[in-house]
This record gives sequence, structure tokens and C-alpha cells, in this order.
Amino acid sequence: MNQEISTPIPHFTAQLSATPRGARLARLLATEQLRSWGIPLDPAELIVAELAANAATHGRVTGRDFRLTLYAVADTLRIEVADTRGDRHPLTTHPAPDADSGRGLLLVEALADKWGVAPGLPPRKTVWAEVRVTQETHSRE
Repeated sequence: MNQEISTPIPHFTAQLSATPRGARLARLLATEQLRSWGIPLDPAELIVAELAANAATHGRVTGRDFRLTLYAVADTLRIEVADTRGDRHPLTTHPAPDADSGRGLLLVEALADKWGVAPGLPPRKTVWAEVRVTQETHSRE
């Protein structure tokens, strides 16, 4: 008999309302999940907070949610936030010095090892970021 040997990949997914409350809940849920996996909160918590806030602000469509997904594979944590505004891609330009907003993705760029945007089935897009985690603090469950 041929049996497949597989190692489960720790993952977490939540669908949340595209509102400021949904963005806050995304950060709280991610924090608890990372703690349960033994993954350090810094910088992942800040990245989740920024990507979720962007989904609730710039990716918002009334009546449509956004999705937060976390994967822990080997020494990499992948954070994905998918929304239903595939027609609006994040801007990576530097804002004016006196601008009230527009610095969030600069923060993600500075904190993440890699990040990007992936198109989904219309009308979706996913903004993702990856950060390395130390092997001794990452426990697989």
C-alpha cells in the first residue's frame, strides 16, 4: 500500500468585515494565532495591522468582506489580505511630507522580507508579505 506522507502546514484564515472594526479584529486574531504557533509578534503584527487597515479603507466595497490568511512554512510566515477591489492596486510612491496618510506600505516594505500584490478572480486582489521567523521560536502544530 502506498501512503502519502505529509506534514501539515500551519495556517489560519478569517473573513472579516471591511470596516475599522474588522481591521482591528484581524490584528487581534493574528496576534493570538502567532502566539499559539510560537512565532514572534514583531514585525508580523504591524504588517497585519497595516494590510488589514488598507483592505478596510482602500479595498472596501459595501457588503463585501476581506480575508486574512497566515501560513507558516519552514522559517517563513506569509501574511495575505485579500479584498474585492482588484481594480485598485496599492501605491508605492512616497507621499508628500505634509500628507496625512500614504506611508503604510512603506512600513510594510521596510518590515517585510518580501511583499507584493497578486490578482485574483475578478474582482479580487491579494496583498501579501513574507517575514522570516527564527526556527527555535517557531513550533509546528
